Amino acid sequence: MNRETVEPGKYVAISYTIADEQGNVVEQHDLPIGFVYGSDTELIGGMDRAIAGKSVGDTVEVSLAPKDAFGEHDPELTFTDDLENVPPQFRHVGAEVQMQNETGETKTFYISRIEDGKVTVDGNHPLAGKTLTVRVKIIKVRDAQPGEERTSGIHAAHAPGSPTIN
Repeated sequence: MNRETVEPGKYVAISYTIADEQGNVVEQHDLPIGFVYGSDTELIGGMDRAIAGKSVGDTVEVSLAPKDAFGEHDPELTFTDDLENVPPQFRHVGAEVQMQNETGETKTFYISRIEDGKVTVDGNHPLAGKTLTVRVKIIKVRDAQPGEERTSGIHAAHAPGSPTIN
């Protein structure tokens, strides 16, 4: 039997987990997500190269340094302010705050700490500065359908009876 392998032009469906240095799972996708390999979709930290040539059922595990994952933690993106200067709806750890710079660009910041009447706001990705382990399982490999290569980004793989997410 001819086993299809991950290569440019193939539709690939994967599931994956991302774990931190202590082995805590920080992100997990059990439902397959799919993309056309070689399209403009890039997987974190060069996972594209790691799954090349793999087939359905194969699992790949890669350790990613911060620079290959979500970047180094940039202390210039973290600042502290008085809690009273923060609107009430953002006065909890994990709150997302959209901020705009002087050129009109918007960036998401997160409330990362509230302590002693002060709030810490952080513009780094929550996983920035962390070494991560990514484990990918290949669920499906097939020829891409016409037009699928133009679908930008990873999306939910179609499973019978399941909703689709694009």
